[in-house]
Amino acid sequence: MGFNRRFLVLLLGGIALTNGLFAADTLRINIQQADSIFFVNNYYLLASSMNVEAKKAQVLQAKLYPNPILTMDLNAYDPQNNKVLHIGQTGQKSFQLEQLIILGGKRKSEIEIARSNTEIAQLEFQDLVRQLKFRLHKNLFTLGQYQYLLEKYNSQLTLLDSIMAGYEIQVTKGNMPLKDLVRLKGVYLGLNNDRADLLKQYFEAQADIQTLLQTNQLVVFRFTDDDIRSYIKTKSLDELKTIAQNNHPQLILFRQNQNLARQYLSYQKRTAIPDLNLFTAYDQRGGAFNNQVNAGIAIPIPLWNRNQGNIKAARFSLKESEYDLNAKQQEIISSLQNSYALYTHTIQEFEKATKLYNQDFEITLKGMSDNFQKRNVSLIEFVDFFEAYNETIAELARIKSQLVTSAEQLNLSIGTDIY
Repeated sequence: MGFNRRFLVLLLGGIALTNGLFAADTLRINIQQADSIFFVNNYYLLASSMNVEAKKAQVLQAKLYPNPILTMDLNAYDPQNNKVLHIGQTGQKSFQLEQLIILGGKRKSEIEIARSNTEIAQLEFQDLVRQLKFRLHKNLFTLGQYQYLLEKYNSQLTLLDSIMAGYEIQVTKGNMPLKDLVRLKGVYLGLNNDRADLLKQYFEAQADIQTLLQTNQLVVFRFTDDDIRSYIKTKSLDELKTIAQNNHPQLILFRQNQNLARQYLSYQKRTAIPDLNLFTAYDQRGGAFNNQVNAGIAIPIPLWNRNQGNIKAARFSLKESEYDLNAKQQEIISSLQNSYALYTHTIQEFEKATKLYNQDFEITLKGMSDNFQKRNVSLIEFVDFFEAYNETIAELARIKSQLVTSAEQLNLSIGTDIY
């Protein structure tokens, strides 16, 4: 009984662990509830939204005009009269007030650039939402399939343990060959290893979901086959291409980057136009006349530096943005075509698999188990069916997960939720 005791402890420990996942401090949610928590709690989104607000503040800053400059020149020491701070009626003081007048539309360009940067920040936020939402949905449905498989594996390990307990008694009595018990132990070990690998993947998905939802609770995803079937929709590739051209956040972002590069070139051209500095001054005794009031202007002469280098660099940046946009368009279309091909293939797999897998599998498994224990079925027949059954449910879980993932990938590729 030594082997059986050891494996009973191992099995019960594994089942207790899995049951603990679903019974301890858990967060039981469906897809809509997960999205609600995600939009409220996710720190990545909160951080990105702060960046949007910061860019909006830069628009406000760009609208502000330069402050005037007041200069005061006060006598510190009068050596002729031996006075400190001789600034009264017989002393000396002067004041000057300056104001920079921005010419050539540079201020307007700065406001336009700040607004474009705000739009870019908003587009980056939208793209981040889509990327993280894809991760969340993919991991949730994958987690759901892991939950299903773990429950199946646990029930089958319990069944095998019960069968092995009976076999060990019969082997001890000499009614059954030892090789049959060893074969069952091998099946048990194989299934237990599969379960251990699955549990590792389960915790990896769990960790990512907890990060996205900002929760320490173990997440139990509630879904039905109808939720998975809702991802099956008929859309042509041409329709999706049109939607992607108009809605994909990254494509819109690259177009906005091109617009920003165009605005930056305009700004650099306007920077070549010098600004005007107006000033007025009062001088008590230091000028040609007492209590002298002056006014004047100052303007740089664009003789050698007409901002030629920055204008040339801005032209290259604009050309670079055009190439980047073309490359991104090709990347998005290629990604969409491949995602669509995988999606249609997965639908075919799903439809075929769901037709093949039905309640007959569960009924047959129970019948095979009962008949095997009654010795109406051989060990080879039982093991073959048992392993085939596990391969089938694992493959069906993979296909269901892939259907959701491929549909969500299409949503990501077109930039809006179609599926």
